[in-house]
Amino acid sequence: MENEKVFAMKFSKVYPLLVKKAERKGRTKDEVDAVICWLTGYRKEQLNEQLKKEVDYKTFFEKAPQIHPHCHLITGSVCGIKVQKIEDPLMQKIRYLDKLVDELAKGKAIEKIMRRI
Repeated sequence: MENEKVFAMKFSKVYPLLVKKAERKGRTKDEVDAVICWLTGYRKEQLNEQLKKEVDYKTFFEKAPQIHPHCHLITGSVCGIKVQKIEDPLMQKIRYLDKLVDELAKGKAIEKIMRRI
């Protein structure tokens, strides 16, 4: 039931919080957009369109053009839970995004965040 509440959250309400978290640590909105686009396959214009439509998290990820094939390389904990061990695929994608923004806020290089192999 808790997951359903998260899935129903408007991405347009969460997005400014992700940006604010990164900006507090000296990163930019463009960098947040870059990691979101890397993970989801959205182009910047498509991302802005999803924000304008006020889609929920579930729709945001369901409509994503292509989840990045290297997202499985995202590891670590968010809220004390290892992202690589999350069983629900949608919740895992949401936590992947949280983890990417955490890494950005902690000063990790964008090339490493995007798991360039």
